[in-house]
Amino acid sequence: MATGQAPRTTASPAPPIRSGLLRLPRIRQAERADWTQLVRFCVVGASGYVVNLAVFAVVLKAFGAHHIVAAVAAFCVAWLNNFALNRNWTFRGRAGSALGQGARYLAVSVASLGLNVVMLEALVRGGLAEISAQALAIALVTPVVFLLNRRWAFR
Repeated sequence: MATGQAPRTTASPAPPIRSGLLRLPRIRQAERADWTQLVRFCVVGASGYVVNLAVFAVVLKAFGAHHIVAAVAAFCVAWLNNFALNRNWTFRGRAGSALGQGARYLAVSVASLGLNVVMLEALVRGGLAEISAQALAIALVTPVVFLLNRRWAFR
């Protein structure tokens, strides 16, 4: 080593960048309020699930709509139901304007609708009945939606 130069050190690789939005929660560090919020979210989700499937079935059967059109109509009605309940009950302790939260919640919801429609179409093409496919697609998207809503929409 030449004089006047700093000694070489071997740097460890930089830690991978992880998104805090989708990071898995640390269950052992969860407090009672966290569990209460999760239960409330699941209750709201269950009500939205019922609303979504009911509207989906009505639009599909009563109006003879295509399953994608029925999914979008069901999404719109369920979105209104879920936003009102999540804002006023599940995440009520969070500060923020209804407009800002509504915009973020809508962004999360539209992204989840996109994932839902892709899964719905794949399941229908795979031979699953339309209502069963919609029920499964909703269930598969739910964990991602919870994390995004908790960590971003209702922050």
